[in-house]
Amino acid sequence: MELTTDMRIEQQSFSNRSYNVSQTAINGFVTDLEALSQAIHKRLTTQQFEYPIYSFGYGVDWRDLLGQDPEYVRPEMKRMIQETLLEDNRITEVDNFSFEFSGNVCQCTFDVTSIFGITREGVEANV
Repeated sequence: MELTTDMRIEQQSFSNRSYNVSQTAINGFVTDLEALSQAIHKRLTTQQFEYPIYSFGYGVDWRDLLGQDPEYVRPEMKRMIQETLLEDNRITEVDNFSFEFSGNVCQCTFDVTSIFGITREGVEANV
């Protein structure tokens, strides 16, 4: 294929629709902020670089935080979360991070600003 000046790059668009899943069944669909919340959870619980079906920007490699001090974990965890979530074109900002450490676990909560509004999300990682 020959490259020409009239070619365009199209930005990937993510679905604003997802399944409403219970313990035993799929109960229809969810949309907008609720669907985005599911996508956020999926990104943050998928091991980065582990599955060839996902791009390199999808998921997080929490193993990099194992054995690290809280002073290292806070900015690194923030960076990891922002990098993977801002790959989604529905998300415009990730901020207001809060960190709680208990033993070898860090609980992080943060705000996600999107085209649908703001949602408070969280993730837990072994450190």
